[in-house]
Parts: sequence; structure tokens; C-alpha cells
Amino acid sequence: MRWGAIALLTTAACRKKARVSVPPAPPGAQAPPAAPASASARTKPQPAWQETGIASWYGIPYHGRRAANGEIYDMNQLTAAHRTLPFGSLVTVTSVTNSKNVTVRITDRGPFVEGRIIDLSREAARRIDMIGPGIMQVKLELTGMTEARKETPEVHAETPEVHEETPEVHAETPALTPAAVDQGSFAVQVGVFNDKTRAERLKAHLDKSYKAVDLVPREAEHTQWRVVVGNLPTQEDARALAGLLRRRVGEAMVVRRDTP
Repeated sequence: MRWGAIALLTTAACRKKARVSVPPAPPGAQAPPAAPASASARTKPQPAWQETGIASWYGIPYHGRRAANGEIYDMNQLTAAHRTLPFGSLVTVTSVTNSKNVTVRITDRGPFVEGRIIDLSREAARRIDMIGPGIMQVKLELTGMTEARKETPEVHAETPEVHEETPEVHAETPALTPAAVDQGSFAVQVGVFNDKTRAERLKAHLDKSYKAVDLVPREAEHTQWRVVVGNLPTQEDARALAGLLRRRVGEAMVVRRDTP
């Protein structure tokens, strides 16, 4: 028993000696540098404006007709229609479905279908594989500004598919700020008619209660007539008016007023 106890004490002492603590780093020593952050971990600058929703595309019968900014619409260029962005806005459109993207220049007004946020030219739609589906969930980012209007040559149905690449951004164009997008001159569109008489009837009805009720033509195979109400300095004001008009006439979309 005595020798067994001595053996146990000896073993415990050996175990204590085996636990060697790591000495502290000498004064002045520096820790190894941390690995640099990856590019994906860096904060990505936020665009001046963005929007998510359904995109559609348009071609014939608008091809070769005058767009809202005064240019001749060519479905083979990288352009688009938006209800409120200023003409000349450069917008990167990214498909939520396949992550493909294309940058377009805003030259027209639309789409005038509830629930859709942008109408792409046929070529822009082709770039993100949207021709077949017709509509697609997308994200829009305002990435630049260029001239509001360009002189465009006469277009023909057999025009080659691609006329222009991404438009060039000019240094003298307005700064990209939320205020530049949300302020201007806005109205509420309450209808689009193929029959001008019906548009004039609605205008006469609204003239009794509202100021600045106008008919705005939209060129197509047969001219359409848009009825717009109001002339307001911000989109917020226009949205308030849209709420009132929606209860009275049903359809009500905020649009930017333009002078080509």
C-alpha cells in the first residue's frame, strides 16, 4: 500500500510538469496582420434611385413612331419607357430570374398597365432573355444621365438589330440625387383612349373639378389619347391626387409632365 501511494503521487507530479503554459509575447511585439477584406465584403455604394417590379417590352406598332421625348422610336436601340424618370436617365435593368442586365436610356412614357414599372425596347428585352416570356421581374438602378433627346435618323423594319451600345454619360448632366428624380412637374393619368371623343368627354367631366386637365397624344399605328390631371411639383403631391382620382374614376397613375 505504501509503495502504491508513492507511485500515484509521482504520476500526478509528472502530469503537472507536462502542462507547460505559453509565455506572453514580449513587449512591443505585434499581432500578425489580418487578412484583407474581399471585394464582396466591401460596402457597395447605393444608387441614387432604385425600383423593383415587372418589366414588359414594346416594338411594333410603335417602331418608327415618335416617342414622348420627340425622338423616333427604334425598337433595335437600347431605350425604354418609364412613367416618372426624367428623359435621358440611364437605367441598369437586372433580371431577377437570370441575373442578366442591360443599361437603357429613358426616351418614352409608359407602361400604362397597372403593376408594370418599365417598358423595354425589343433589343433591350432580348439582352436579358425577355422576348419569350414577355414580362419579367427586374430591379432598376439609376446609373447616369445623358441628353434628354437625340436626333434619330429614319428607321426601317429591316434596320440591323443593334444601333448603339450603352449611352455615354456626360459630365455636364444633372447630378444623380433622389431630389432630381422626385421633383419636377407631375400629373395623374386617368385613362388612355383610342377614341379621341371618349378622351374629350372624360376631360370635360374632370374640368369641372380639377385644374390642368389635358389630352396628350401617343403615336402608334393609330394615335392614342392620354388624359392627365394636375401640374404638381413632387411625386408625393401627385400620389395624393391619384388617391382622390382613383376613388372617382378608377384608373390613376402618377406620370411626369414633359415638353419634348
